[in-house]
Amino acid sequence: MLNVDLRGLLLDYAGVLDEPGMGAVARALRATGVRVAVVSNADRLPEPALAEGFDSVVLSGAVGFAKPDAEIYRLAARRLGLEPGECVFVDDLRRNVDGAVATGMVGIHHSDRDSTTVELEALFEAHLDL
Repeated sequence: MLNVDLRGLLLDYAGVLDEPGMGAVARALRATGVRVAVVSNADRLPEPALAEGFDSVVLSGAVGFAKPDAEIYRLAARRLGLEPGECVFVDDLRRNVDGAVATGMVGIHHSDRDSTTVELEALFEAHLDL
């Protein structure tokens, strides 16, 4: 068991949130009180309305630095009102997960919705009815 209060979830868009069912996972965790952000190396989201389902959206094209630069993870945590050590970061690219872990975050290397959901449920001590 981790000895930290995890209160934030940062998710990559392409390769994670665009996978069917991952948006529902994010919404379910947010409904439990977890603060949720999108962190993407894009200039914009494919649908601007997607931003409404998150507490923050951090896009590299808008902030001037990209994953795996430590500053993008720190900025996302700050925008959620959290410290990096209170956050879990999920990405399908190992180098981006490693960058988040280097800032103190818990990292999940996403391969599929089911395994990521199991890890998130364990980390946030939540049962998600999806």
